Amino acid sequence: MASSHTVLMRLVASAYSVAQKAGTIIRRVLAEGDLGIVEKTCPTDLQTKADRLAQMSVCSSLARKFPKLTIIGEEDLPSEEVDQELIEDGQWEEILKQPCPSQYSAIKEEDLVVWVDPLDGTKEYTEGLLDNVTVLIGIAYEGRAIAGVINQPYYNYQNNEKQKLREHGNEAKAGPDAVLGRTIWGVLGLGAFGFQLKEAPAGKHIITTTRSHGSKLVMDCVAAMNPDDVLRVGGAGNKIIQLIEGKASAYVFASPGCKKWDTCAPEVILHAVGGKLTDIHGNALQYNKEVKHMNSAGVLATLRNHNYYASRVPESVKSALVP
Repeated sequence: MASSHTVLMRLVASAYSVAQKAGTIIRRVLAEGDLGIVEKTCPTDLQTKADRLAQMSVCSSLARKFPKLTIIGEEDLPSEEVDQELIEDGQWEEILKQPCPSQYSAIKEEDLVVWVDPLDGTKEYTEGLLDNVTVLIGIAYEGRAIAGVINQPYYNYQNNEKQKLREHGNEAKAGPDAVLGRTIWGVLGLGAFGFQLKEAPAGKHIITTTRSHGSKLVMDCVAAMNPDDVLRVGGAGNKIIQLIEGKASAYVFASPGCKKWDTCAPEVILHAVGGKLTDIHGNALQYNKEVKHMNSAGVLATLRNHNYYASRVPESVKSALVP
């Protein structure tokens, strides 16, 4: 019976199913071929039909089930009646079998703030770099990110495509029927699930940073880390996954471009496995509903050795990025 479960675990279980639904919507829009691209503030800040439909699906589905939640989504959309086919009312039963950490067991619905990025990595999505794309649903309590869900709609799509090419000649298409994608979730004090934790090679400084929002500040900060390699990829969610799967040792973004909905869910997954995400000064990010949406002092995230990377941030970068 649902009422025997805590609000937090019911919300995470619902967010898991809702994120999977959003992933299906994202795949479907791409398969149909009409992305409906809109430029928001500049040529690298895009919105597609998939962003709009996925946000409607996520926010409306959660709001119906948890009407007292505060839900903050990336896309500024008019309030309109949402098509019933976008609503997901399922929940992932495996999550409901897990114990709620005792410090969160008495949380009420109205105490929680949900930060939603319906399609993180939009520019990459429009360019076919599909493994950069994630759906992010972060849950915050008292200003702190405590639970999160990341769906990767196209996880494993390259292997999937090779298989389909073998089966169907040259008719390969990443359509909604393809068995692909995965969902990662985590709760502070419980752990993070849905992936295999791996550390980057010891002694190597592999930096992951922005692909499409570069600047002199970003490059100066990356160079100061004395990197052995630099990976330029899209999506904050994707970069945190690189950290927890051992492809990178630090995510460095010395720029105010990242928002709270980009970092809330990924921060939880990273913190749940012992990593750390802060701004470029080493301050914790705040997620209460009144907070400004921009992470104006950038992002520094690591699975291990956060102090090493924080200590190498140049003073010129710190003075340019005000919290």
